[in-house]
Amino acid sequence: MQRDPILVVDRDTGVTFEEAVLGEKWIRWAYQNASARPIEKLLFRSSLISRLMGAWFDSRLSKGKIKAVIEDLSIDMSEASADTESFSCFNDFFVRHLKPEVRPFSTGPKDVVSPADGRVLVCPELAEDVFVPVKGYPMSVRTMLPGIADRFTGGALAIARLCPADYHRYHFPVTGRIIAAQDIPGALHSVNPIALGAGPDVFGENKRSWTLIESENAGTYCFVEVGAFGVGSIINTRTEGAVQKMDEKGYFKFGGSTVVVVFEPGRIRFADDLVANSAKGRETLVKVGQPLATAL
Repeated sequence: MQRDPILVVDRDTGVTFEEAVLGEKWIRWAYQNASARPIEKLLFRSSLISRLMGAWFDSRLSKGKIKAVIEDLSIDMSEASADTESFSCFNDFFVRHLKPEVRPFSTGPKDVVSPADGRVLVCPELAEDVFVPVKGYPMSVRTMLPGIADRFTGGALAIARLCPADYHRYHFPVTGRIIAAQDIPGALHSVNPIALGAGPDVFGENKRSWTLIESENAGTYCFVEVGAFGVGSIINTRTEGAVQKMDEKGYFKFGGSTVVVVFEPGRIRFADDLVANSAKGRETLVKVGQPLATAL
């Protein structure tokens, strides 16, 4: 099987590193080996296995896995607001809160911040409704957001891909007001670039939720949570009314997941480093609250 490493730019240091992928061997087997096609359908096009995994990660039986994952993925637990021993199950650890001071952000009204910790790819101007994730095939905002995509044709889009090592709560990037929301059922393909390179339309086929937020400076933007294999749930804790920048919007239970933020044409300009790295086909490791874009 071909092994094309996943290279990511660390925004804080500027260093490019190879991402450590939890379960890399079986992900490559499932998506790159033709003989695995029946297994791929069982694992990723049905929610049964992910539901069973979610139930296990919600149980006390999973608590013993916490320390091993912290060590394997080099997770900095000094940022967490609770002690490791206080978690009753793996998902308690996975959806841990952070100390507020470890994720500072700008309160400037035109500053748009990253909605999550993750590997960020930006598309400064959509070719109609098309975008291309890292190592993936062209995908469509119309497929991802059926019925509401027209307003975003020619707009801009940011993808924040979360890995198991990341903080898995996500936040509003701009102050505004929620005006609509919808859950869309679907498959649970992996969101890892290994899977994207194999061809599934992760953003159009996977389970996802979208929320339209009306803002004064950045226009009406769409916040999309995309489920993935092993994700027990997408939990949105704020579903209506006025929201402030960096208010918690929700969280993912276990699994790698993705947040997509889609903007209308001419409303924002992405940060230069994100644009430059994305143009080279490289994601940038970004923390929630760091600069994502400027409202125009």
